[in-house]
Amino acid sequence: MVTTLLVIHLIIAVALVAVVLLQRSEGGALGIGGGGGGGMSGFLTGRSTANLLTRTTAILAALFILTSLTLAKLSGGSASRSLFEQAPLPQTTAPAPESAPPSEAPETPQTPSAPLAR
Repeated sequence: MVTTLLVIHLIIAVALVAVVLLQRSEGGALGIGGGGGGGMSGFLTGRSTANLLTRTTAILAALFILTSLTLAKLSGGSASRSLFEQAPLPQTTAPAPESAPPSEAPETPQTPSAPLAR
């Protein structure tokens, strides 16, 4: 389900970018773009194309937001924890070192009580 929704989300994102790039600039950035219809007459005139692209952009943007929110909800966003809480905790108890059997006591070196005379 999530994979299918993610693929749909990516297709919507690519379509949204394409539709935005198809729109004519209405700014006047150095005189590029903008302007009238250029003598176009027919099915898709300058104004009807702009209206169609504007509606398409709005619909794709709404679908993009909807799929974004749905993906966020499906990812388990309500029970999210910080990265520090998700990290495994280090073990506080170290393994016990192997000790000598109780029957054998460790040997202590004998120190002479008086200096040796020569």
